Amino acid sequence: MTASKKTKDQAERALLLVNIGQLLTLRSASAKPGPRRGPELKELGIIEDGAVLCVGGKIVSVGRTKDALRDPWLKRNRKRVIEIDCEDQVVVPGFVDSHTHPAFVKPRLVDFEKRIAGASYEEIAEAGGGIRSSVESVRAASKSRLAEKVSDALHEMAEQGTTTVEAKSGYGLTVESELKSLEAIRDAAARWPGTVIPTLLGAHVVPKEFQGASKNYVGLVCEEMIPHTARRKLARFVDVFCERGAFTIDDTVKIFEAASKHGLSVRGHVCQLSKCELSRFLDFNPASLDHMDYVSDADIARLAQRDTIATLVPGANYFLGQGHYPPARTLIDAGVPVALATDYNPGSSPTSSMPVVMSLACTHMQMSPAEAIAAATVNGAWALQLQNRKGSIEPGKDADLAVFEAEDYREIPYWFASNRCAFAVLNGTLVASGGSGELA
Repeated sequence: MTASKKTKDQAERALLLVNIGQLLTLRSASAKPGPRRGPELKELGIIEDGAVLCVGGKIVSVGRTKDALRDPWLKRNRKRVIEIDCEDQVVVPGFVDSHTHPAFVKPRLVDFEKRIAGASYEEIAEAGGGIRSSVESVRAASKSRLAEKVSDALHEMAEQGTTTVEAKSGYGLTVESELKSLEAIRDAAARWPGTVIPTLLGAHVVPKEFQGASKNYVGLVCEEMIPHTARRKLARFVDVFCERGAFTIDDTVKIFEAASKHGLSVRGHVCQLSKCELSRFLDFNPASLDHMDYVSDADIARLAQRDTIATLVPGANYFLGQGHYPPARTLIDAGVPVALATDYNPGSSPTSSMPVVMSLACTHMQMSPAEAIAAATVNGAWALQLQNRKGSIEPGKDADLAVFEAEDYREIPYWFASNRCAFAVLNGTLVASGGSGELA
């Protein structure tokens, strides 16, 4: 479907969800500006026996079912409205997965077995595994093959309630293959009813042909990858993996400077395996700093004064077999705005499920179910600078909703690794799921 055809269809579509047992609007009671922090993460704005009317891909009214059915516009237009009885189920804003790596071809099964046998993340990388082991297949793949893989991931995510996805390149590591990956993400996004935000991650790791000449590779990222990406409008963000064995703080600052020069916003992989001083990065107002496993107390205090989101990806900690998880409680209690994301990728977090990530956040990071939902929706929207369109169920925002076969929202993270999503609404388009819910 072409973009113009999709827009026309949305303009003609009206959808009414009624008899919602718990409608989690994520409206803030305090109405404070900025992302959710501290106690605000628990403000879910629950409406019982709720209803949502969506027209033209946008939410136009939110309230009680009895009030919605009295609406004069609805009475006049009832015949052209698709009405769905939610049968007292739970409805939440569509999940915003703000950190994913879907542009890859193959799973990393050798890495998986080596890790089981006791090899560390860094030992696997030094032996030629890790990120570099995904590069050859991505370089060899056609753009259409990559787009097919990205598309498969997007549809799998939607079936579990995700409606907005940040998608990174990062497994090509040449100008040609990084641009090819971003084009594949663009092509897959055009065929998916949800929203995709592309990110250039050319600075994922130094490719083998630049071993011993990492500064030359940083120059390539700054002088060729970023300008070409910006000129062709293939990405909204530039990301860097700042870690031992990848890129230094100085490298990251140079890449952020190049991104800013070309009008691209920045985000970063930081503090995953070791501590990293964040103060120089904050000068660039990053939308999000991700992983944050070893963030220092001084940087936590700095982040508490800013709108930069700390995006936590516990799926990676789980899959890598680490006993250590991001310090969610410390971050939240200090007032740092926290989001959750899957980190969907072939090496360290091969999961497309936001509910699984939310469950890990509750069981391993002591986040409450309410905090996990806010982190997976409204704060995820802030992490992608989409807070005016995504993350809550309010008039004027995009019609992104997820309906769960549950009587209580706490069941979403409770039923671990069980897909309870009945269906999702992505910019006004219904997408069925693996749950047993029926659309009509």
